[in-house]
Amino acid sequence: MTTGPYDSETLQYYTETADAYVAGRPEVASRHLKPFLARLEPRASILELGCGGGRDAQAMINAGFVVDATDGVAEMAAHATRLLGQSVRVMRFDELSAVAAYDAVWANASLLHVPRTQLPSVLSRIFTALKPGGFHFANFKAGGAEGRDERARYYNYLSHDEMVAMYTSVADWEIVSALDYLGGARFETQQVPWVAITVRKK
Repeated sequence: MTTGPYDSETLQYYTETADAYVAGRPEVASRHLKPFLARLEPRASILELGCGGGRDAQAMINAGFVVDATDGVAEMAAHATRLLGQSVRVMRFDELSAVAAYDAVWANASLLHVPRTQLPSVLSRIFTALKPGGFHFANFKAGGAEGRDERARYYNYLSHDEMVAMYTSVADWEIVSALDYLGGARFETQQVPWVAITVRKK
């Protein structure tokens, strides 16, 4: 059942499979992380939304950034806490209330679970949480129509144009890059189409 800006069935899936999910993920950080971090000043503050087991957060911390890692599932946050050696907050996207607090917001393979009708509200929260000039990255499984996968997880399945339109319609973003690529899915066992976007708060 979809409830507000999150999907309860998807959250329940990750709650029940957190151990297997984290164990099945690659140990390397996202391919998009290094170029994203290159845009930031040293020691920049980064909010991570949907950190999962903490692999990207660990890479950011090791690179010298100040990271506030969060996840909407307590079991995932516990995994990340153990990996990082620092507290990881349990926070759903609709609970983000920070104002001009971060230099960057990193959302790798997480906003793709936000129901389409609720995504503008979440993007507005991200915009508000960023300092002026701050950067934000997100990526989505591509498609063109929302739906569920074989594990009953909800995906908004945005097309390239839908992704760009979604961002530009809700806030004064500068589109830094918007790309299509093939990426892993189903615990990285096959390649499927994805779209990714990097934006800057004007």
